[in-house]
Amino acid sequence: MPTLKRSPAGREEMTNPWVAGARPRTLPAAIVPVAVGTGVAFHEQSAVAWKAALALVVSLALQVGVNFANDYSDGVRGTDDARVGPARLVGGGVKPAAAVKRAALLAFAMAAAAGLVLTFTTSLWLLPVGAAAVLAAWFYTGGPRPYGYAGLGELFVFVFFGLVATAGSAFVQTERLTALAVVASVPVGLLACALLVVNNLRDIPGDTVAGKRTLAVRLGDPATRVLYAVLVVGACALALAVAAVAGRPLPAVAVAAVVAAVPGLRAVRAGAKGPGLIPVLGATGKVQLAFGTLLTLGLTLWR
Repeated sequence: MPTLKRSPAGREEMTNPWVAGARPRTLPAAIVPVAVGTGVAFHEQSAVAWKAALALVVSLALQVGVNFANDYSDGVRGTDDARVGPARLVGGGVKPAAAVKRAALLAFAMAAAAGLVLTFTTSLWLLPVGAAAVLAAWFYTGGPRPYGYAGLGELFVFVFFGLVATAGSAFVQTERLTALAVVASVPVGLLACALLVVNNLRDIPGDTVAGKRTLAVRLGDPATRVLYAVLVVGACALALAVAAVAGRPLPAVAVAAVVAAVPGLRAVRAGAKGPGLIPVLGATGKVQLAFGTLLTLGLTLWR
């Protein structure tokens, strides 16, 4: 079976380039908001299985699309020429830039197709929201003035992989925007931001040289480490707010996801750098999955 293997330098060598280029470790950021949004819909007795499935297709396709788009754009700009993280398709010379661009566009097309079905069966207001999501995915590192290079990546991740993905997943099923959906989307967005923050923390040296002014580069190494801890711990604590709005205590069990965050928090606090931060990416994904699973169960069980 094709896998990733670790080189002595700490980089991941690709034995299945397209799977590696899709960056499976980032996929919890796409799965969790749909799960939590569906939990909200179930709590409100309005869950619709096929709409939840289509929302998941949209979210996963957008996540994979943005990963390929970033690989393409960073590769052609030369930003990935000196990476300490996993090797990239374009920057590492593994796949032609044009092929990676086509993969990104194909993923966006899949997201758009599923999104259109949801739009025409729910509300036309979803059309501009979906278009904005695709544009945000491309212009993160694409275009003449990518916002990811200006330190705005975390803001857009919070909006689209937190607020929009979570509340949107609930909306397509309930056909209304509720306070519970909005409140539940906040910790989901914070954990998605944490994944990007630790990724950019690892890349501060290379991004600085390349002129990529991410939020981590702007804040500096020490402050970025503090930000990561605040995002992770704060997100877990906000399960209490979700429980309060839901009017039941069970969603508060998601606070326990902070236990899964301990290894990553220790590594970040201990000053792990470069390849030493790669496992923290996987650990952060596990926190997302643990939090999302517990919060979803808390919203759906024993209504």
